[in-house]
Amino acid sequence: MDSPSFDIEHVKHVIEAALLTASEPLQLADLKKLFDDELDNDALQEALTEVAQACEGRSIELVNVASGWRFRTRPEYQRFLDRMNPQKPPRYSRAVLETLAIVAYKQPVTRGDIEDIRGVVVSTNLIKALEARGWIDVVGNREVPGRPELFATTRQFLDDLNLKALTDLPPLDDLGQLIETVAPGARVGGEFGAEAGDEALSADGEETGIDAPADIAPETGPTLN
Repeated sequence: MDSPSFDIEHVKHVIEAALLTASEPLQLADLKKLFDDELDNDALQEALTEVAQACEGRSIELVNVASGWRFRTRPEYQRFLDRMNPQKPPRYSRAVLETLAIVAYKQPVTRGDIEDIRGVVVSTNLIKALEARGWIDVVGNREVPGRPELFATTRQFLDDLNLKALTDLPPLDDLGQLIETVAPGARVGGEFGAEAGDEALSADGEETGIDAPADIAPETGPTLN
């Protein structure tokens, strides 16, 4: 530690307590407030690394997602936690996964772009449900007649998939499985299970599974603020 006034074990315990009780991921700036900004980023990063190493072999792990650091239960233990909450997690329809994949890999896109790629009309309810889920948001307007809204994925989308940046997105074929297995997972210190909008996202009657057209190729998305 750079500062002799702080014992590393004490720092680690304080960080653990903060992360376990936080409802959202914490950034380094948030963690610095725990120590009156007397610890620099390098010292905090060192402590976080040691906390993460201490989690090896345990049922929880420390992960760094788009919004910061948080604890989460390891995916292999989710089936046991599900027994306390027998409600099955939502299975997202093919329409949802295709639409989300287009936004994720081609962003920013308009509703018309999505319809051109999918070859079908995109339901307004589907777009609104993805917005309610916190996975996509309007980031601007395209400067063409009518100025259609441009959609992009959010930090919440990356957080729910335990990703730090858009560059961490998996190959397209793996996106559906990642959403099904990771997004509903428990978060230590937060909530888990179905969230607002999930019922609408899985209720459009289409079969679950990604079957998007071949022209969805990853592109560099907008910078997340």
